[in-house]
Amino acid sequence: MSEENSFSSNEKPEGAPTVRVTAMPANANVYGDIFGGWLMSQMDLAASSVASRLARGRAVTIAVEGMAFHQPVFVGDEVSVYTRLVKVGRTSMRIAVEAWARDRHGDSEHRVTQAIFTFVAIDNHRRPRPIGEFLSV
Repeated sequence: MSEENSFSSNEKPEGAPTVRVTAMPANANVYGDIFGGWLMSQMDLAASSVASRLARGRAVTIAVEGMAFHQPVFVGDEVSVYTRLVKVGRTSMRIAVEAWARDRHGDSEHRVTQAIFTFVAIDNHRRPRPIGEFLSV
């Protein structure tokens, strides 16, 4: 699947989410909508978990592309963040991330946000380092 087509139309990703969390009042504005920055941070946490595991060490976010907020998230919604590795370079990797929300009293889920996160593996001096030959996409 190409990076341009990294996201399904409206199909929930297969497998377990990388991160699952309940949106709380502290994460909302006065109208009860969850802040986009909070949602983006959950996506970054999920992607960084994948990146550091695959890099076998420290990896840092260097870019976020195509961040799209499709629907609001409300206090009490369960947010599930799914990740998928789409490309690995010598020192970097690109990870497709989708956030899905479920009303706490319902069963239906809908995609609320998506983006491509780019990470670079770094060494102890914070310089890019090769990811390694053990990775393949």
